Amino acid sequence: MKKITTLILASVFVSNSMAEGYQVNMQSTRQTGMGHVGAALKLGAESMHFNPAGMAFLDKSIDISAGASAIFSKASFKNNGTGLTERTDNNPSTPIYAYAGFKVYDFMTAGISFTTPYGSGLNWGKNWSGAHLVQDISLRAYMIQPTFAFKILPNLSIGAGLEIALGKVELSRALMPVGSLSSIPNIGTFLPNYQAYNDIAPISATLQGKSKTGIGFNVGLLYDINEQWSVGVSYRSEVKLKVKSGTADLQFGSDEIKQAVETINRIIVGAGGSPIIPPLSEGTFRAEMPLPANLNIGVAWKPNPRLTLSAEAQIVFWKSYKDLTIHFNESALKIEDIYAPKNYKNAAAYRLGAEYALTNRFDIRGGLYYDQSPIQKDYYNPETPGMDKIGLSAGFSFRPIKSLSVDFAFLYIQGLGRDGAYTDPRTGLKFEGHYKTHAFAPSLGLTYRY
Repeated sequence: MKKITTLILASVFVSNSMAEGYQVNMQSTRQTGMGHVGAALKLGAESMHFNPAGMAFLDKSIDISAGASAIFSKASFKNNGTGLTERTDNNPSTPIYAYAGFKVYDFMTAGISFTTPYGSGLNWGKNWSGAHLVQDISLRAYMIQPTFAFKILPNLSIGAGLEIALGKVELSRALMPVGSLSSIPNIGTFLPNYQAYNDIAPISATLQGKSKTGIGFNVGLLYDINEQWSVGVSYRSEVKLKVKSGTADLQFGSDEIKQAVETINRIIVGAGGSPIIPPLSEGTFRAEMPLPANLNIGVAWKPNPRLTLSAEAQIVFWKSYKDLTIHFNESALKIEDIYAPKNYKNAAAYRLGAEYALTNRFDIRGGLYYDQSPIQKDYYNPETPGMDKIGLSAGFSFRPIKSLSVDFAFLYIQGLGRDGAYTDPRTGLKFEGHYKTHAFAPSLGLTYRY
Protein backbone atom coordinates (compact mmCIF):
# COMPACT_ATOMS: atom_id res chain seq x y z
CA MET A 1 0.00 0.00 0.00
CA LYS A 2 2.83 2.42 0.83
CA LYS A 3 4.50 2.13 -2.55
CA ILE A 4 1.22 2.46 -4.46
CA THR A 5 0.11 5.50 -2.49
CA THR A 6 3.46 7.19 -3.05
CA LEU A 7 3.21 6.53 -6.78
CA ILE A 8 -0.20 8.17 -6.84
CA LEU A 9 1.23 11.29 -5.20
CA ALA A 10 4.42 11.45 -7.19
CA SER A 11 2.94 10.94 -10.62
CA VAL A 12 0.98 14.17 -10.40
CA PHE A 13 3.85 16.42 -9.36
CA VAL A 14 5.43 17.31 -12.66
CA SER A 15 2.86 15.91 -15.07
CA ASN A 16 0.43 18.55 -13.89
CA SER A 17 3.02 21.27 -14.15
CA MET A 18 3.65 20.30 -17.75
CA ALA A 19 -0.02 20.06 -18.69
CA GLU A 20 -1.49 21.74 -21.74
CA GLY A 21 -1.64 25.45 -21.05
CA TYR A 22 1.43 25.39 -18.80
CA GLN A 23 3.20 27.69 -21.26
CA VAL A 24 1.61 31.14 -21.10
CA ASN A 25 2.15 33.35 -24.15
CA MET A 26 0.38 36.42 -22.77
CA GLN A 27 3.54 38.47 -22.17
CA SER A 28 2.42 41.60 -24.05
CA THR A 29 -1.04 43.11 -24.33
CA ARG A 30 -0.30 44.43 -27.81
CA GLN A 31 0.99 41.08 -29.08
CA THR A 32 -1.88 39.18 -27.48
CA GLY A 33 -4.14 41.30 -29.70
CA MET A 34 -2.11 40.06 -32.70
CA GLY A 35 -2.28 36.36 -31.80
CA HIS A 36 1.12 36.33 -29.99
CA VAL A 37 3.20 37.02 -33.12
CA GLY A 38 6.43 38.96 -32.53
CA ALA A 39 9.56 37.19 -33.81
CA ALA A 40 9.75 39.36 -36.96
CA LEU A 41 8.52 42.63 -35.43
CA LYS A 42 10.21 45.64 -33.81
CA LEU A 43 8.40 45.83 -30.48
CA GLY A 44 10.72 48.06 -28.49
CA ALA A 45 11.42 46.75 -24.99
CA GLU A 46 8.82 44.00 -25.37
CA SER A 47 11.03 42.33 -27.98
CA MET A 48 13.06 40.97 -25.07
CA HIS A 49 10.56 38.13 -24.78
CA PHE A 50 9.55 37.58 -28.43
CA ASN A 51 12.91 38.17 -30.14
CA PRO A 52 15.71 40.02 -28.28
CA ALA A 53 17.15 41.26 -31.60
CA GLY A 54 14.11 43.47 -32.15
CA MET A 55 15.07 45.67 -29.21
CA ALA A 56 18.06 46.99 -31.21
CA PHE A 57 15.67 49.07 -33.31
CA LEU A 58 14.47 51.03 -30.28
CA ASP A 59 13.82 54.59 -31.55
CA LYS A 60 13.59 56.28 -28.12
CA SER A 61 16.06 56.67 -25.27
CA ILE A 62 13.83 54.79 -22.80
CA ASP A 63 11.00 52.33 -23.44
CA ILE A 64 8.94 51.03 -20.49
CA SER A 65 5.87 48.79 -20.59
CA ALA A 66 3.89 46.76 -18.09
CA GLY A 67 0.61 44.89 -18.05
CA ALA A 68 -1.51 42.06 -16.70
CA SER A 69 -4.09 39.57 -17.92
CA ALA A 70 -6.84 37.54 -16.31
CA ILE A 71 -7.33 34.06 -17.79
CA PHE A 72 -10.73 32.51 -17.10
CA SER A 73 -10.60 28.85 -18.10
CA LYS A 74 -13.05 25.94 -17.88
CA ALA A 75 -12.74 22.22 -18.52
CA SER A 76 -15.40 19.51 -18.51
CA PHE A 77 -15.32 15.72 -18.40
CA LYS A 78 -18.11 13.36 -19.48
CA ASN A 79 -17.62 9.91 -18.01
CA ASN A 80 -18.09 7.16 -20.61
CA GLY A 81 -19.40 4.73 -17.99
CA THR A 82 -21.86 6.85 -16.02
CA GLY A 83 -22.64 9.56 -18.56
CA LEU A 84 -22.10 12.13 -15.80
CA THR A 85 -20.55 15.47 -16.82
CA GLU A 86 -18.32 17.25 -14.29
CA ARG A 87 -16.72 20.68 -14.62
CA THR A 88 -13.79 22.55 -13.14
CA ASP A 89 -14.19 25.60 -10.92
CA ASN A 90 -10.91 27.40 -11.64
CA ASN A 91 -9.74 30.64 -10.12
CA PRO A 92 -8.54 33.11 -12.76
CA SER A 93 -4.84 33.01 -13.61
CA THR A 94 -3.11 36.40 -13.70
CA PRO A 95 0.08 36.49 -15.80
CA ILE A 96 1.95 39.80 -15.57
CA TYR A 97 4.88 41.39 -17.39
CA ALA A 98 7.17 44.41 -17.17
CA TYR A 99 9.90 45.59 -19.59
CA ALA A 100 12.42 48.43 -19.51
CA GLY A 101 14.69 49.11 -22.50
CA PHE A 102 17.44 51.74 -22.82
CA LYS A 103 19.33 52.95 -25.88
CA VAL A 104 22.99 52.92 -24.81
CA TYR A 105 24.51 53.76 -28.20
CA ASP A 106 23.03 54.01 -31.68
CA PHE A 107 24.11 50.43 -32.29
CA MET A 108 23.46 48.96 -28.81
CA THR A 109 20.41 48.66 -26.57
CA ALA A 110 20.13 47.15 -23.09
CA GLY A 111 17.12 46.17 -21.03
CA ILE A 112 15.61 44.00 -18.33
CA SER A 113 12.28 42.19 -18.18
CA PHE A 114 10.08 40.39 -15.66
CA THR A 115 7.61 37.89 -17.11
CA THR A 116 5.51 34.88 -16.12
CA PRO A 117 5.80 32.70 -19.24
CA TYR A 118 4.83 29.44 -17.51
CA GLY A 119 1.91 28.74 -15.21
CA SER A 120 -1.36 26.88 -14.84
CA GLY A 121 -4.34 26.48 -12.56
CA LEU A 122 -6.90 23.67 -12.42
CA ASN A 123 -9.57 22.83 -9.81
CA TRP A 124 -11.80 19.79 -10.35
CA GLY A 125 -13.05 19.83 -6.75
CA LYS A 126 -12.21 17.72 -3.72
CA ASN A 127 -14.88 15.06 -4.23
CA TRP A 128 -15.34 14.65 -7.98
CA SER A 129 -15.20 11.19 -9.53
CA GLY A 130 -11.55 11.60 -10.57
CA ALA A 131 -10.31 13.02 -7.26
CA HIS A 132 -7.94 10.04 -6.93
CA LEU A 133 -6.18 11.32 -10.07
CA VAL A 134 -6.19 15.06 -9.39
CA GLN A 135 -8.14 17.58 -7.33
CA ASP A 136 -6.47 20.94 -7.95
CA ILE A 137 -3.16 22.51 -8.93
CA SER A 138 -1.58 25.96 -9.00
CA LEU A 139 1.76 26.48 -10.73
CA ARG A 140 3.71 29.64 -11.53
CA ALA A 141 7.19 30.31 -12.91
CA TYR A 142 8.81 33.76 -12.82
CA MET A 143 11.47 34.89 -15.29
CA ILE A 144 13.91 37.80 -15.01
CA GLN A 145 15.87 38.51 -18.19
CA PRO A 146 18.68 41.07 -18.57
CA THR A 147 19.17 41.58 -22.32
CA PHE A 148 21.52 43.23 -24.84
CA ALA A 149 20.79 43.86 -28.52
CA PHE A 150 23.14 45.05 -31.25
CA LYS A 151 22.48 46.52 -34.68
CA ILE A 152 25.16 44.87 -36.81
CA LEU A 153 23.99 46.58 -40.01
CA PRO A 154 21.24 49.15 -40.59
CA ASN A 155 18.92 46.26 -41.46
CA LEU A 156 20.34 43.43 -39.33
CA SER A 157 20.36 42.97 -35.55
CA ILE A 158 21.12 40.30 -32.97
CA GLY A 159 20.14 40.03 -29.33
CA ALA A 160 20.68 37.80 -26.32
CA GLY A 161 19.27 37.59 -22.83
CA LEU A 162 20.09 35.63 -19.68
CA GLU A 163 17.02 33.90 -18.22
CA ILE A 164 16.86 33.67 -14.43
CA ALA A 165 13.89 31.56 -13.39
CA LEU A 166 12.10 30.68 -10.15
CA GLY A 167 8.97 28.62 -9.69
CA LYS A 168 6.49 27.22 -7.17
CA VAL A 169 3.79 24.58 -7.27
CA GLU A 170 0.92 23.50 -5.05
CA LEU A 171 -1.36 20.59 -5.86
CA SER A 172 -3.84 18.27 -4.18
CA ARG A 173 -4.89 14.72 -4.91
CA ALA A 174 -7.00 12.11 -3.12
CA LEU A 175 -5.01 9.11 -1.95
CA MET A 176 -8.14 6.97 -2.22
CA PRO A 177 -11.08 7.25 -4.65
CA VAL A 178 -14.36 8.74 -3.51
CA GLY A 179 -16.35 6.16 -1.50
CA SER A 180 -13.44 3.74 -1.03
CA LEU A 181 -13.21 3.60 2.77
CA SER A 182 -14.31 -0.03 2.65
CA SER A 183 -10.94 -0.97 1.13
CA ILE A 184 -9.17 -0.16 4.41
CA PRO A 185 -8.80 -3.36 6.49
CA ASN A 186 -11.04 -3.46 9.58
CA ILE A 187 -12.39 0.03 8.95
CA GLY A 188 -15.85 -1.08 10.15
CA THR A 189 -14.45 -1.93 13.56
CA PHE A 190 -13.15 1.57 14.19
CA LEU A 191 -15.63 3.52 12.05
CA PRO A 192 -18.99 1.69 12.08
CA ASN A 193 -20.71 4.40 9.98
CA TYR A 194 -18.06 4.44 7.23
CA GLN A 195 -20.72 4.02 4.54
CA ALA A 196 -21.95 7.54 5.38
CA TYR A 197 -18.79 8.84 3.67
CA ASN A 198 -19.34 7.19 0.29
CA ASP A 199 -19.64 10.59 -1.46
CA ILE A 200 -16.32 12.10 -0.33
CA ALA A 201 -12.60 11.47 -0.81
CA PRO A 202 -11.56 9.97 2.54
CA ILE A 203 -7.87 10.97 2.48
CA SER A 204 -6.10 13.57 0.34
CA ALA A 205 -2.63 15.07 0.17
CA THR A 206 -1.36 18.50 -0.81
CA LEU A 207 2.15 18.85 -2.20
CA GLN A 208 4.02 22.16 -2.16
CA GLY A 209 7.43 23.11 -3.45
CA LYS A 210 9.57 26.11 -4.36
CA SER A 211 12.39 25.74 -6.84
CA LYS A 212 15.97 26.83 -6.74
CA THR A 213 17.09 29.34 -9.37
CA GLY A 214 17.21 27.99 -12.91
CA ILE A 215 19.35 29.52 -15.68
CA GLY A 216 18.79 29.66 -19.43
CA PHE A 217 19.13 32.01 -22.39
CA ASN A 218 17.08 33.71 -25.09
CA VAL A 219 18.72 34.67 -28.39
CA GLY A 220 17.45 36.06 -31.66
CA LEU A 221 18.16 37.57 -35.08
CA LEU A 222 16.08 40.09 -37.04
CA TYR A 223 16.66 41.02 -40.69
CA ASP A 224 14.91 43.64 -42.83
CA ILE A 225 14.85 42.30 -46.38
CA ASN A 226 13.60 45.66 -47.60
CA GLU A 227 11.28 48.40 -46.38
CA GLN A 228 8.27 46.11 -46.55
CA TRP A 229 9.52 42.66 -45.55
CA SER A 230 11.37 41.41 -42.47
CA VAL A 231 12.16 37.98 -41.03
CA GLY A 232 13.13 36.97 -37.52
CA VAL A 233 14.11 33.89 -35.55
CA SER A 234 14.48 33.43 -31.81
CA TYR A 235 15.36 30.55 -29.52
CA ARG A 236 14.58 30.30 -25.83
CA SER A 237 16.47 27.50 -24.11
CA GLU A 238 15.12 24.87 -21.76
CA VAL A 239 15.36 25.72 -18.07
CA LYS A 240 15.18 23.09 -15.33
CA LEU A 241 13.72 24.20 -12.04
CA LYS A 242 14.78 21.92 -9.21
CA VAL A 243 12.70 21.54 -6.07
CA LYS A 244 15.09 20.43 -3.33
CA SER A 245 12.78 20.21 -0.35
CA GLY A 246 9.09 19.98 -1.18
CA THR A 247 6.57 19.18 1.54
CA ALA A 248 3.36 17.16 1.78
CA ASP A 249 0.33 17.62 4.00
CA LEU A 250 -2.42 15.04 4.64
CA GLN A 251 -6.12 15.94 4.84
CA PHE A 252 -8.94 13.67 6.02
CA GLY A 253 -12.58 13.79 5.03
CA SER A 254 -13.59 14.07 8.69
CA ASP A 255 -12.14 13.85 12.18
CA GLU A 256 -13.75 10.42 12.54
CA ILE A 257 -11.89 9.12 9.47
CA LYS A 258 -8.63 10.58 10.76
CA GLN A 259 -8.98 8.92 14.17
CA ALA A 260 -9.90 5.55 12.66
CA VAL A 261 -7.02 5.54 10.14
CA GLU A 262 -4.47 6.64 12.74
CA THR A 263 -5.64 3.88 15.08
CA ILE A 264 -5.35 1.24 12.34
CA ASN A 265 -1.89 2.57 11.42
CA ARG A 266 -0.67 2.27 15.01
CA ILE A 267 -1.89 -1.31 15.24
CA ILE A 268 -0.28 -2.34 11.94
CA VAL A 269 3.04 -0.61 12.68
CA GLY A 270 3.07 -2.06 16.20
CA ALA A 271 2.79 -5.52 14.67
CA GLY A 272 5.79 -4.79 12.43
CA GLY A 273 3.89 -3.96 9.26
CA SER A 274 3.81 -0.91 7.00
CA PRO A 275 1.17 1.79 7.60
CA ILE A 276 -1.76 1.94 5.19
CA ILE A 277 -0.94 5.61 4.64
CA PRO A 278 2.81 6.41 4.66
CA PRO A 279 4.00 9.36 6.80
CA LEU A 280 4.27 11.75 3.86
CA SER A 281 3.74 14.83 6.02
CA GLU A 282 6.85 13.97 8.03
CA GLY A 283 9.22 14.04 5.07
CA THR A 284 10.36 16.07 2.08
CA PHE A 285 11.02 15.29 -1.55
CA ARG A 286 13.05 16.61 -4.47
CA ALA A 287 12.19 16.74 -8.17
CA GLU A 288 12.79 18.67 -11.38
CA MET A 289 10.35 20.94 -13.22
CA PRO A 290 11.49 21.36 -16.84
CA LEU A 291 10.48 24.50 -18.74
CA PRO A 292 10.69 23.51 -22.44
CA ALA A 293 12.79 25.20 -25.11
CA ASN A 294 11.06 27.26 -27.82
CA LEU A 295 11.99 28.07 -31.43
CA ASN A 296 10.09 30.89 -33.16
CA ILE A 297 10.35 31.77 -36.86
CA GLY A 298 8.39 34.72 -38.21
CA VAL A 299 7.89 36.96 -41.21
CA ALA A 300 6.32 40.43 -41.31
CA TRP A 301 4.98 42.49 -44.22
CA LYS A 302 4.08 46.19 -44.35
CA PRO A 303 2.15 46.74 -47.58
CA ASN A 304 1.72 50.37 -46.54
CA PRO A 305 2.93 52.51 -43.61
CA ARG A 306 -0.28 51.96 -41.61
CA LEU A 307 -0.73 48.17 -41.98
CA THR A 308 1.47 45.40 -40.57
CA LEU A 309 0.83 41.69 -41.21
CA SER A 310 2.81 38.87 -39.62
CA ALA A 311 2.90 35.06 -39.71
CA GLU A 312 4.82 32.89 -37.28
CA ALA A 313 5.53 29.27 -36.40
CA GLN A 314 6.58 28.15 -32.94
CA ILE A 315 8.00 24.77 -31.97
CA VAL A 316 7.91 23.83 -28.29
CA PHE A 317 10.37 21.06 -27.45
CA TRP A 318 8.22 19.08 -25.03
CA LYS A 319 9.98 15.89 -26.13
CA SER A 320 12.65 16.53 -23.52
CA TYR A 321 10.06 15.60 -20.89
CA LYS A 322 10.45 11.84 -21.11
CA ASP A 323 9.95 10.74 -17.53
CA LEU A 324 9.39 11.82 -13.96
CA THR A 325 11.58 10.85 -11.05
CA ILE A 326 10.66 11.76 -7.48
CA HIS A 327 13.27 11.30 -4.75
CA PHE A 328 12.28 11.26 -1.09
CA ASN A 329 14.93 12.81 1.10
CA GLU A 330 14.44 10.96 4.41
CA SER A 331 15.54 7.35 4.03
CA ALA A 332 14.22 6.52 7.50
CA LEU A 333 10.66 6.93 6.22
CA LYS A 334 11.25 4.10 3.72
CA ILE A 335 9.33 5.81 0.92
CA GLU A 336 10.76 4.53 -2.33
CA ASP A 337 11.86 6.80 -5.17
CA ILE A 338 9.49 6.80 -8.11
CA TYR A 339 10.12 6.60 -11.85
CA ALA A 340 7.23 7.20 -14.25
CA PRO A 341 7.45 7.57 -18.08
CA LYS A 342 5.71 10.57 -19.68
CA ASN A 343 7.02 10.61 -23.28
CA TYR A 344 5.64 13.95 -24.41
CA LYS A 345 6.09 14.88 -28.05
CA ASN A 346 7.20 18.17 -29.60
CA ALA A 347 4.31 20.45 -30.50
CA ALA A 348 3.86 23.42 -32.82
CA ALA A 349 1.75 26.56 -32.92
CA TYR A 350 0.93 28.55 -36.07
CA ARG A 351 -0.04 32.22 -35.79
CA LEU A 352 -1.32 35.12 -37.89
CA GLY A 353 -1.53 38.73 -36.72
CA ALA A 354 -2.44 42.14 -38.10
CA GLU A 355 -2.15 45.74 -36.88
CA TYR A 356 -3.63 48.84 -38.51
CA ALA A 357 -3.14 52.49 -37.53
CA LEU A 358 -6.59 54.02 -37.87
CA THR A 359 -5.26 57.40 -36.77
CA ASN A 360 -2.01 58.77 -35.34
CA ARG A 361 -3.38 57.98 -31.86
CA PHE A 362 -5.40 54.79 -32.34
CA ASP A 363 -4.31 51.33 -33.55
CA ILE A 364 -6.41 48.20 -33.92
CA ARG A 365 -5.22 44.58 -33.95
CA GLY A 366 -6.42 41.06 -34.68
CA GLY A 367 -4.94 37.58 -34.45
CA LEU A 368 -5.59 33.89 -35.04
CA TYR A 369 -3.60 30.82 -34.05
CA TYR A 370 -3.68 27.02 -33.89
CA ASP A 371 -1.88 25.31 -30.99
CA GLN A 372 -1.06 21.59 -30.92
CA SER A 373 -1.09 19.46 -27.77
CA PRO A 374 2.10 17.59 -26.76
CA ILE A 375 0.25 14.84 -24.86
CA GLN A 376 0.12 11.37 -26.38
CA LYS A 377 -3.07 9.34 -26.06
CA ASP A 378 -1.56 6.60 -23.89
CA TYR A 379 -0.63 9.16 -21.20
CA TYR A 380 -3.90 11.10 -21.08
CA ASN A 381 -5.73 11.84 -17.82
CA PRO A 382 -7.49 14.75 -16.05
CA GLU A 383 -4.16 15.96 -14.68
CA THR A 384 -3.33 16.91 -18.27
CA PRO A 385 -6.57 17.53 -20.20
CA GLY A 386 -4.67 18.79 -23.21
CA MET A 387 -6.02 19.08 -26.72
CA ASP A 388 -5.41 21.07 -29.89
CA LYS A 389 -6.74 24.61 -29.53
CA ILE A 390 -7.74 27.56 -31.68
CA GLY A 391 -7.22 31.11 -30.40
CA LEU A 392 -8.90 34.27 -31.68
CA SER A 393 -7.86 37.72 -30.45
CA ALA A 394 -8.48 41.41 -30.96
CA GLY A 395 -7.08 44.58 -29.40
CA PHE A 396 -6.33 48.26 -29.67
CA SER A 397 -3.97 50.97 -28.43
CA PHE A 398 -4.85 54.58 -27.66
CA ARG A 399 -2.25 57.32 -27.13
CA PRO A 400 -3.72 60.20 -25.08
CA ILE A 401 -0.29 61.84 -25.34
CA LYS A 402 2.48 61.07 -27.80
CA SER A 403 4.70 59.22 -25.34
CA LEU A 404 1.99 57.14 -23.56
CA SER A 405 0.03 54.20 -24.98
CA VAL A 406 -2.90 52.47 -23.28
CA ASP A 407 -3.23 48.93 -24.64
CA PHE A 408 -6.14 46.48 -24.44
CA ALA A 409 -6.64 42.96 -25.83
CA PHE A 410 -9.15 40.14 -25.59
CA LEU A 411 -8.35 36.51 -26.35
CA TYR A 412 -10.73 33.56 -26.71
CA ILE A 413 -9.38 29.98 -26.78
CA GLN A 414 -11.44 26.97 -27.82
CA GLY A 415 -10.25 23.42 -27.27
CA LEU A 416 -11.21 21.01 -30.04
CA GLY A 417 -12.38 18.30 -27.65
CA ARG A 418 -10.69 14.98 -27.02
CA ASP A 419 -11.40 11.47 -25.74
CA GLY A 420 -9.00 10.31 -23.06
CA ALA A 421 -8.39 7.21 -20.95
CA TYR A 422 -6.14 6.60 -17.97
CA THR A 423 -5.48 3.28 -16.25
CA ASP A 424 -5.51 3.50 -12.44
CA PRO A 425 -2.21 1.94 -11.24
CA ARG A 426 -3.89 0.51 -8.14
CA THR A 427 -6.88 -1.23 -9.67
CA GLY A 428 -6.03 -1.55 -13.36
CA LEU A 429 -9.39 0.07 -14.15
CA LYS A 430 -9.69 2.78 -16.77
CA PHE A 431 -10.92 6.29 -16.08
CA GLU A 432 -12.11 7.43 -19.48
CA GLY A 433 -14.38 9.93 -21.12
CA HIS A 434 -14.59 13.03 -23.29
CA TYR A 435 -12.86 16.28 -22.32
CA LYS A 436 -13.63 19.83 -23.43
CA THR A 437 -11.87 23.11 -22.59
CA HIS A 438 -12.27 26.79 -23.34
CA ALA A 439 -10.93 30.07 -21.96
CA PHE A 440 -11.12 33.81 -22.42
CA ALA A 441 -8.68 36.45 -21.27
CA PRO A 442 -8.82 40.26 -21.19
CA SER A 443 -5.47 42.05 -20.98
CA LEU A 444 -4.50 45.62 -20.11
CA GLY A 445 -1.11 47.31 -20.57
CA LEU A 446 0.69 50.65 -20.54
CA THR A 447 3.68 51.70 -22.61
CA TYR A 448 5.74 54.86 -22.08
CA ARG A 449 8.50 55.99 -24.42
CA TYR A 450 10.67 59.10 -24.31
